[in-house]
Amino acid sequence: NQSAVTEFVLLGLSAHPRLEKTFFVLILSMYLVILLGNGVLILVTILDSRLHTPMYFFLGNLSFLDICYTTSSVPLVLDGFLTPRKTISFSGCAMQMFLSFAMGATECVLLGMMAFDRYVAICNPLRYPVVMRKSVYVPMALSSWMAGGANSLVQISLAVQLPFCGDNVINHFICEILAVLKLACADISINVISMGVANVIFLGVPVLFIFVSYIFILTTILRIPSAEGRKKAFSTCSAHLTVVVIFYGTILFMYGKPKSKDPLGADKQDLSDKLISLFYGLLTPMLNPIIYSLRNKDVKTAVKYLVAQKHFTQ
Repeated sequence: NQSAVTEFVLLGLSAHPRLEKTFFVLILSMYLVILLGNGVLILVTILDSRLHTPMYFFLGNLSFLDICYTTSSVPLVLDGFLTPRKTISFSGCAMQMFLSFAMGATECVLLGMMAFDRYVAICNPLRYPVVMRKSVYVPMALSSWMAGGANSLVQISLAVQLPFCGDNVINHFICEILAVLKLACADISINVISMGVANVIFLGVPVLFIFVSYIFILTTILRIPSAEGRKKAFSTCSAHLTVVVIFYGTILFMYGKPKSKDPLGADKQDLSDKLISLFYGLLTPMLNPIIYSLRNKDVKTAVKYLVAQKHFTQ
């Protein structure tokens, strides 16, 4: 006879009000860096004709994806730091979960696509223009977005069909799907199994694909006779490899660390888990444009050229 839940309460840092203003400034600063850095990369890859290649097309998609991913959650987090009672409607929570889930799955697939691009460029350079022509790499990127969206639609559809009739307090900054599922008044085994299958497909398969691709890439690089040639070949994939290590490294750190069995330490670990999850969602999008701009001569040259061109027109 309990009434259905129409809104959720987000705990965030309610138990630590002194930290809210500090984290508001920190997260807002990181978000602005993400918007600026990724926005510049998107503009550069569009405006500079020298960067109209598959690698930079994927990079532009990655930057746009990072903006969408952070925008789906950061404004909600920032609003929660300023609002005494942090609530979100049921439909708003579902939409936020859908966008976050879709962007995360899409990024996993897109990083795999970028690994294939680097594999062809280094292992089959003569065939690269034929294999990675526009009619191939555009559908590859599009399929990444479609796969991520389809996966998210399945997971969120299963979640919103569950009855929520009791506790409506989410112990998180945002509508994190696992935190929401814990509040359901029904068996969530189907949801858990579905998410497990999705993790294998969208995490396990891309990681395996990237790993195998880089085995072939490194084998090919080591066969190059000159040290200069090896350095040049490795530099073309070092930025992508760095992003992959950071992206999957933070995932493994977040989900692979042992849980505390001490009840007195549970609250502290609960807070650390929320903060790690929050900063994980900001770290990779913030570092991506920095890594690609610092380790890529083409991008740095294009940025300098556009800046010089703007000063010249003024």
